Amino acid sequence: MAQKSKPETKTVAQNRRARFDYAIEDTLEAGIVLMGSEVKSLRRGEASITEAYATEQRGEMWLLNAHIAPYEAGKTFGHAPRRPRKLLLHRREMTKLIGAVRRDGMTIVPLAVFFNARGIAKVLLGLAKGRKKADQRHAIKERDWQRQKSRLLRTARE
Repeated sequence: MAQKSKPETKTVAQNRRARFDYAIEDTLEAGIVLMGSEVKSLRRGEASITEAYATEQRGEMWLLNAHIAPYEAGKTFGHAPRRPRKLLLHRREMTKLIGAVRRDGMTIVPLAVFFNARGIAKVLLGLAKGRKKADQRHAIKERDWQRQKSRLLRTARE
């Protein structure tokens, strides 16, 4: 019996800092409305979402402050690098996110921008709660301990 392989995804940009600054409660995959020159820039890997966040405006979800570099060959139909981009979500997903933000004071943070197996640009959103300094220090200690533990186990096997 042939095994099914996991569909290939190509990650374009990651927000590694978000997992340190926030405690990610839930993740959600969303589509993103892009112009042609933005897709070409994304395919070249010219994007940054370190300062980006998602918010609700007029009943729609928008990705704000995400930087997608201008595509050099597309000057005529170019785009603004930090323009707001509409996120495509089902109504139920959107109400869940909006409710968590309003009720629990959570934040919607983009964790990654990637192309799925069908070649469609997607954004991985994280429903996050901000961490305090002490929590961040604890996360650093935990990460260092896991790293040291794996080293010790590796040397013990050899």
